[in-house]
Amino acid sequence: MTDHYAVVGNPVGHSLSPAIHAAFAQATGEDLTYGTLEAPIDGFAQAADRFLATGKGLNVTVPFKLDAWRWVDRHDPHAAASGAVNTIIPAADGWLGCNTDGLGLVADLTEHLRWQVAGARTLILGAGGAVQGVVGALSEAGAEGVMVANRTVAKAQALADRFGVQACSLDEVGDGWDLIVNGTSAGLAGTGGLIAGDAVVGGRCYDMFYSRDGATPFCTWAKAQGARAVADGLGMLVEQAAQAFYLWRGVRPDTAPILASIRGGVPS
Repeated sequence: MTDHYAVVGNPVGHSLSPAIHAAFAQATGEDLTYGTLEAPIDGFAQAADRFLATGKGLNVTVPFKLDAWRWVDRHDPHAAASGAVNTIIPAADGWLGCNTDGLGLVADLTEHLRWQVAGARTLILGAGGAVQGVVGALSEAGAEGVMVANRTVAKAQALADRFGVQACSLDEVGDGWDLIVNGTSAGLAGTGGLIAGDAVVGGRCYDMFYSRDGATPFCTWAKAQGARAVADGLGMLVEQAAQAFYLWRGVRPDTAPILASIRGGVPS
């Protein structure tokens, strides 16, 4: 019997997740379908209830990662620590909420990009649901001096306190960073003066958003400011999806050829 999965978000029609999971299924011989589910902004619970009455699992994207955290029956350690859920899987006692974002980011940084995370002085921009899922994973991977910078300092401080790292406002960010991770949507339209250009000089800059050629506005800006290297978040998207696929199916797909294939067809 074919099992059914989907990604829920708003908006969600642009998502690459169906193409990624279709590629995973073809590569591993798993019998499944994977679609998109656009829920009303205030209707996550109802949408999840309806889909999971017969479906076998959901991925969760913006703006529902916190809603999903509240909806599930219990959390895996990554979701419990981050306060956000991006993957819902069946469990004996209900629905288990997981967070694969951090694992996906670290896998892309270390396996595909071959960037050093252990010992890297790390700056993270933003404090929303996406960032909540990666702070702990970066710390666990050995990142040092981790700083969460956000326009609203109180939100950054609350997140930093949860993981035992530091926080500051965007205009307080200094220089000397080895790794800078952008998790704020302001990067979609350019940096907009998010931080001083000196902050990225000589560092490796990673944007959690993605584009067809990898040149997101944040990456373009960082490169112009003198960043040592830049990369967008397509690899993270594929890697977090692979972890979700593994949680659902017990099979881990080979991501390298699928990432190369998806990279060739990413919409602008």
